[in-house]
Amino acid sequence: METQYSLFGRKIAYKWIVLSVTTIGSLMAAIDSTIVILGLPDMMVKLHADLVSMIWVIMAYILVSTVFLLTFGRVADILGRVRMYNLGFVIFTIGSALCGFSGNATQLIIFRLIQGSGAAMMVVNSVALITEVFPPNERGKALGLNAITFSIGGVAGPILGGLILTLADWRWIFFINVPIGLFGAIWGYRALREMSIRKRGEKFDALGAVSFSASLTALLIALTLGIEYAFTSTPILILFGLFLIGLAFFLWWERRASNPVLDLSLFNNRVYNFSVLSAMIQSLALFAVNFLIVFYLQGVRGYDPLKAALLLIPLPVATSIIAPLGGNIADRIGARIPATIGLLIQGAALIWFMQLTPTTSLFNIGAGLALMGIGGGLFYPPNTSAAMNAAPKNRLGIASGTLATLRQAGMVTSFALALAVAATSLPRDVMMALFVGTNVALGSAPMQAFVTGMHSAFLVSTVLVFIAAGISCVRGKEDRSALAKEHGAVVISE
Repeated sequence: METQYSLFGRKIAYKWIVLSVTTIGSLMAAIDSTIVILGLPDMMVKLHADLVSMIWVIMAYILVSTVFLLTFGRVADILGRVRMYNLGFVIFTIGSALCGFSGNATQLIIFRLIQGSGAAMMVVNSVALITEVFPPNERGKALGLNAITFSIGGVAGPILGGLILTLADWRWIFFINVPIGLFGAIWGYRALREMSIRKRGEKFDALGAVSFSASLTALLIALTLGIEYAFTSTPILILFGLFLIGLAFFLWWERRASNPVLDLSLFNNRVYNFSVLSAMIQSLALFAVNFLIVFYLQGVRGYDPLKAALLLIPLPVATSIIAPLGGNIADRIGARIPATIGLLIQGAALIWFMQLTPTTSLFNIGAGLALMGIGGGLFYPPNTSAAMNAAPKNRLGIASGTLATLRQAGMVTSFALALAVAATSLPRDVMMALFVGTNVALGSAPMQAFVTGMHSAFLVSTVLVFIAAGISCVRGKEDRSALAKEHGAVVISE
């Protein structure tokens, strides 16, 4: 029998309560990811900061929110997912308030680290909480609805950012998170209840967590500093070496640890293995696309940051429309077909973008972005649903953490790729100014050079997306009937 929750005298299925709480977290994260980038020029001027500091305002958040995903996923499996998720809401809200009160760039970077740690706690547990309460034949729909909120946040972010920067200063970009975060935290503490069983006999694998976090940190710092310095410079090569050594030690240790932070047996499941791999390659291929399009709109077309961000709206709108459909299809026939079709559509969008010129019409740009959004809506919910359906119920936290970590590692690598491409086509100071949102209109020669470099990046992304589509297609068919029986047995036992 499905658990009911009493709200204002009405009975509501508990799964919808969980979805409402995780949706608030998604909305807050989506708004924050867009709105902060818009505010970078104002921050740089009023905090008397340089471009490198502004890069770290972005990268500090990405670094922490990526590095700790696996660790927090494992901790959640031991201590409880609801506890970790609610704590993440609180820490993210506190970090947002501290960011708003920052007196200089150094303080802002430190407080972004705090904000990022809270985000990691929410991100890693959000999908796990949804998976825990929704039956396998409804998880795609639930994740699709969650994706709508993230897309709405992607639209609301530029609009709110433009209004805030017009009427107030950059501090309110962070303060706006506080009321949303307080509401989400209070609602979470009141409405959510722990359904996972605490693993009292299991110990936390501290050595595994430290070695993984250190190696991934070395990789992300190398990718970030490689933008500022040459990727072949000695310090960057040393960081890449530390990453490889740390990763090799981590994998060696995890095979021997009694309670590993990464359960390598997850990768024995073909569906989980290929779903995670396709998600990582898709992120590697496509996260750079948004940045390259923004660079194109600002540097080549000469639009201000707000207009450039608003012109991206067809992408999240298309995603929000298609994501529930993609989730519903996956609930009926499995993830393989809709996810693979979604990746092929995104590959077609990249081929479309390879035709961009300095005079391409805005309609054609918007059509390409809409096509990209349609493909994303068909890929994200089904693929995530397939990965989480394939994970053991007592390992949802670490399964979600692994998926999110590899996906975000792909994003960061793609992000570095986008800036590296821009750096080969433009003077470094111009590229950095474009990155932080300063309106820089390029001359005709640099303009054409950037467009040529952008086409090369899109070609690489196209190849990667088609590889991801191939992996998605051969992931194997999910046993939907077995999943439904497993969920029914769990509900009865509860």
